[in-house]
Amino acid sequence: MLDSILNILPDLNKAFFETLYMVAISLGVSLVVGLPLGIILFITDKGLLFENAWIKQIAGILVNLIRSVPFIILLVALLPLTQLITGTTIGPTAASVSLSVAAIPFFARLVETSLREIDKGVIEAAVAVGATPWMIIREVLLPEAKPGIVQAITVTAISLLGYSAMAGIVGGGGIGDFAIRFGYYRYDNTIMLTTVILLIVIVQLMQVIGDGAAKAVNKR
Repeated sequence: MLDSILNILPDLNKAFFETLYMVAISLGVSLVVGLPLGIILFITDKGLLFENAWIKQIAGILVNLIRSVPFIILLVALLPLTQLITGTTIGPTAASVSLSVAAIPFFARLVETSLREIDKGVIEAAVAVGATPWMIIREVLLPEAKPGIVQAITVTAISLLGYSAMAGIVGGGGIGDFAIRFGYYRYDNTIMLTTVILLIVIVQLMQVIGDGAAKAVNKR
């Protein structure tokens, strides 16, 4: 068993860094696009800063549409877009396209949920002292929701880790691809067990770091 693990270490090491690469890219894209989208979903709701039923409805439908599609189907459906953007449909960079598309609406909804947990009295107080809507977003909403947003980032990163494993089915690389090629196809339970343990360790580390960061930014 030990010899088997030692023999696969170079390939496992490569798969590990491919997974981190995919998660980092898609998480970064989801932060850049998903955070503003989550804010829009919140502030355009009824009775809030930029109340707009049309924008709220369109953004909500778009988010729900993408979230309703199982990732493995989304992965295949986006192959033409992946080919257009990256010039290929295999490898970790190509898989990052589908991962990013899946992560954006997921993270946006988590951000919206975090913002909804803010006491309405805090927003009303900011309005009462004459703060502009943009000041309220920057100085009230985001600071107040910061712990929740950090937790949202943690949840999104862990979800992306699971999605990246599925990306291995279509040649996306990473730990999932490694487990399928070296474990499943070869009926090697040692390799399958090793990859499962590695994924568990990564998830635990992500959660511990995320919980620590959330506590650090919580000034309440």
